[in-house]
Amino acid sequence: MAIADTIIELCSMAGPAGYEQAVAARVREMLSACMDEVRTDVLGNIIGIKRCGRENAKKLLFDAHIDEIGFIITGWDEGFLRFSALGGVDSRMLPASEIKILTEPPIVGIVGVLPPHILKADESDKTIKIEDLYIDVGLTQDEAKKAVPLGTAAVYNTGARLFGDGLICGKALDDRACFAGVLRALELLKDQKLEVDIYVLASVQEEVGERGARAGAFGIAPDWCVAIDVDHAKTPDSKEPGMKELGGGVIISKGTILNKPLTETAVKLAEVKDIKYQIGIEAGDTGTNANYIQISREGVATALFGLPLKYMHTPVEVISLADAEAAALLLAEVAMAMKGDDLHA
Repeated sequence: MAIADTIIELCSMAGPAGYEQAVAARVREMLSACMDEVRTDVLGNIIGIKRCGRENAKKLLFDAHIDEIGFIITGWDEGFLRFSALGGVDSRMLPASEIKILTEPPIVGIVGVLPPHILKADESDKTIKIEDLYIDVGLTQDEAKKAVPLGTAAVYNTGARLFGDGLICGKALDDRACFAGVLRALELLKDQKLEVDIYVLASVQEEVGERGARAGAFGIAPDWCVAIDVDHAKTPDSKEPGMKELGGGVIISKGTILNKPLTETAVKLAEVKDIKYQIGIEAGDTGTNANYIQISREGVATALFGLPLKYMHTPVEVISLADAEAAALLLAEVAMAMKGDDLHA
């Protein structure tokens, strides 16, 4: 399957943090086609293993999370649904949005807001807090209580699509586009003789505190890890330093918690193999699963790769397919370069 098709399929599925079961089931199928063993742990992480055939081989882990931001229903008010965020939802995105309520079958609602005609003068330029918004599902109070139980999850009612020249736009590209890159790397490694066992952690609950990666990495006990997640790409209104170039290649991050030999190996491989890349700087907390994987058990030598992404945590995130392919190529090169006795190529 082409990487674009994989991204579009996965991003069209609903799987907010803590409710990833449908996405996880599909991910398990995808990994089963290219790994020697696939299992699901207690938290719901999907773990794949590709063995190199060497006895007591060391373990190289690729991590990408498969959850997305979303919502959870907390109550009813005259048939309207009250809700809270699952992860870092930007309330500016919500007014007039369509929301898919994950009942069986799903119900599509809308986030209604007062029209400008009846707003007070001091209200028109204010962001509305999530606790002041409601989802209208077109039901009475009694109907809503029966149809939508408390604790039902929800996501933006959209998927992903090809966009512009070599781009994809949609929800959940953070981080399923990166997982698609991992799958592409496994495809590139299919006939390669490796000296390490490859583990893939399709981790859950990243958006609510990197919880899946904490448990998953502890259970795997890898020697090395490359975590891959999205990073902020430049737009005309973004003036922050350090924003990345969409189409500028895979991001290789350097920083306090990231393993220096593994990171430098990745940079050298990108240069030698002519893989387009850019450098990211993480002074401390990376905001990714790398934070906790690197301190799992007695410590894991961890690198962080990234995909430039515009409009993070919105239903219209945008990535470049060329960047996703570059990330896949570099993951594969790292796997082929790792030896069983040291960190270096």
